[in-house]
Amino acid sequence: MYSAIHSPMPSDAELANQALADETSYRFPSFTANDAVTLGLSIRKRFRGSSRHARGKGMVISIQSIAGHTLFACTAGDLDVSLDSWACLQGMIDIVKRTSHSSYYIEKAMNAMGKTAKQMGLDVGVAICGGAFPIWLENAPCCPIVVAACYSGSSQDDHKLLVTTVRDYLHKMRGEPGTSRLSLSSFAPTEMPIPAVANPELREEDERTEIYSEVFCVCGVRSTRIVSGEIVKAGEL
Repeated sequence: MYSAIHSPMPSDAELANQALADETSYRFPSFTANDAVTLGLSIRKRFRGSSRHARGKGMVISIQSIAGHTLFACTAGDLDVSLDSWACLQGMIDIVKRTSHSSYYIEKAMNAMGKTAKQMGLDVGVAICGGAFPIWLENAPCCPIVVAACYSGSSQDDHKLLVTTVRDYLHKMRGEPGTSRLSLSSFAPTEMPIPAVANPELREEDERTEIYSEVFCVCGVRSTRIVSGEIVKAGEL
């Protein structure tokens, strides 16, 4: 008798690299207020068709411009939604605005490095979890223009639902056929522009932490990626 063979669970570093690849791959040719409403309704519809909604879970959804203007906001489900849900959602959006990266990437990258929010110069009062994703324009690499976010209490599920909806909407905009489900092997590791740290005093003495802290800025010229829990310079890969 042969026992079932299970693939190992991906590490935090692998999940962070995948989240980074998603950010790089899913960039829009344009994004209007109408797109925000359509995308928000698509997120709501996909969640309402999920098993989590059938089990009584609720979700809060918000799409905001990088300047803070609310373009779309709603709840999905009458249960399991409270003011705390909205507070958590806003905290995730603020993380994206602060770092220009998805909240899921920040969560997994910090876990891979064994760092805390305080060590990385982030708000220690905000729960860092997946569910907020930056909307980038193809011709505007300096920073995202919009943050799309949803929160139902499950970091991985919220991130997956959001990224899948963004992917499908982007394919629809471009007139491209749908693709198969996302997997860790779908993309090669991708490097993104990393800026200098806005506040040099936040840097620590060791080189590894210094490079990683540079992730938490808006724009720049150098690149890094996480490999087995370490941060290495792009030129060293």
